[in-house]
Amino acid sequence: MLKSFEHVGMTVSDMDRTVDFYCGLLGLRLHLRKVMPDGGEIAFFDAGGGMLEILAPAGGAARAVDVPEATAGLRHLTFLFENVDETFARLEKAGVEIKERPRLAINAEVLHKVAFPRDPDGIQIELAEKR
Repeated sequence: MLKSFEHVGMTVSDMDRTVDFYCGLLGLRLHLRKVMPDGGEIAFFDAGGGMLEILAPAGGAARAVDVPEATAGLRHLTFLFENVDETFARLEKAGVEIKERPRLAINAEVLHKVAFPRDPDGIQIELAEKR
């Protein structure tokens, strides 16, 4: 029997930059961070309803590429906030790359407002707000 969503894993190029973004700007909590035997780093971030597992290989990683519309794959990570406009303004002020500014959600049955910044490696992040 399913208990809950546990975590999603992804690769980044720089762990310090990633911690600053996900903890400092988005408000996730760093649960674990350690160096692996090969010199890479692994970290787990508590997102309130599941975890985000981050791997930073010792040799770095290339920038993320958006998944084309007709290709299977992870399109973005969504985090729920009380106020998308306030969160977006904070990210924009910090110089975060923006894909799409705040707007009403297309899936109004689920969400009220959304915006799409990118993390330091170009991964799309969806800021979401419910009514």
